Amino acid sequence: MQPKQYGIFSLPVIVGALGFFVDIYDLLLFSIVRRSSFAELGVAESAMKSTGENIISWQMLGLTIGGILWGMMGDKKGRKSVLFGSILLYSFATIANGMAQTIEQYTWLRFIAGLGLAGELGASITLTSELLPKEKRGIAAALIATSGVMGTIAAYFVHWASDENWRLCYYIGGAMGLALLFLRMGVLDSGLFQASRKANVSHGNFLHFFNNRDRFARYMRGILIGLPVWYIIGVLISFSDEFAKQFGITGFDQPTALMLQYVALLFGDMTAGLLSNVIRSRKKTLLIFYAITTFFLALFFITKGGGSATNMYLICMGLGFGSGISVLYITMSAETFGTNLRATAAISIPNLVRGFLPVILLIFQWLRSQNVLNNYISGAWVTGLIVLLVGFVSVLYTKETWGKELDFLEETGRK
Repeated sequence: MQPKQYGIFSLPVIVGALGFFVDIYDLLLFSIVRRSSFAELGVAESAMKSTGENIISWQMLGLTIGGILWGMMGDKKGRKSVLFGSILLYSFATIANGMAQTIEQYTWLRFIAGLGLAGELGASITLTSELLPKEKRGIAAALIATSGVMGTIAAYFVHWASDENWRLCYYIGGAMGLALLFLRMGVLDSGLFQASRKANVSHGNFLHFFNNRDRFARYMRGILIGLPVWYIIGVLISFSDEFAKQFGITGFDQPTALMLQYVALLFGDMTAGLLSNVIRSRKKTLLIFYAITTFFLALFFITKGGGSATNMYLICMGLGFGSGISVLYITMSAETFGTNLRATAAISIPNLVRGFLPVILLIFQWLRSQNVLNNYISGAWVTGLIVLLVGFVSVLYTKETWGKELDFLEETGRK
């Protein structure tokens, strides 16, 4: 059994929090510098939306592939190996991103950075879940989310303080990753993982999520629960400037909306972690936050963004708070699976959620096409309705994981 000797302010939690800081800084940064970097690289105004969707899709593909590869490594080689390897790849790719001279280079480097960043949060949540007492996992998740708030604010103000120098913003992101690498040298691997190595079962085999009906269902529900988060981020907020135009709202600034939404989202993550501890239920907490998201989604479309830039900012913040379930559903992913598949699940699930963004964008593009709804706004709200319904049903069929003991293995057969 893993000795319960780690507190919520221990080094693994601090390192996990700083990892989430870097994660959110990077994810927010591309959306903030999208227009200024595209303008310097010669992208026409009329092509900025489609180019942005393409690069986001490639970055999400990198996160998807990386999530599977890093997850398998986390169960085969240890959680700490992922924490080192993923941040190293991310850091060098992000620094190189600041040197990009063409859109093709920009796209490939975002893809590689996605590969690296994929292992970050899931490995940290897996490690802290295994090191901390079960009663403190939700509190640790809330603390990790707090650091994400700072990553959001940092991305916005680094862009502002650098006089919108997008290259410098990427250099700073890569440098922060390298600094985090050195801090991780003092982190020990999970005792539960070390003990599981002695068991004669398969570790980190991704195919084992597909050879058992119950395990496959648990895995798919973990992915589908997170889809509303990336519908909000990847559709409504990333292209909020386009929605403002459609609503007839002037004076609206997309980077400001993105920063405010992320601040609210991460306060939502903090609240969700603490609330799940107070009511002793991850599942009920998810349903509460789904209800909040649904309310603000309806407000967004019914009031046409509130009719003014200020009101639209407030609605974006409400959407952000309601979709603040990322850390919670990653924690649930870690609690749902045995030690020999835990890292594979907790690392791959959030990245497959991100990887579904291109699918969500394709649905949105199809629904708004001339052959279907022929309307940008209608396509967006119908897409949101589908995504929320899928997520809601997935939560209803998910078993409660609060307080679950993690000293168990998945029966996957011999090594």
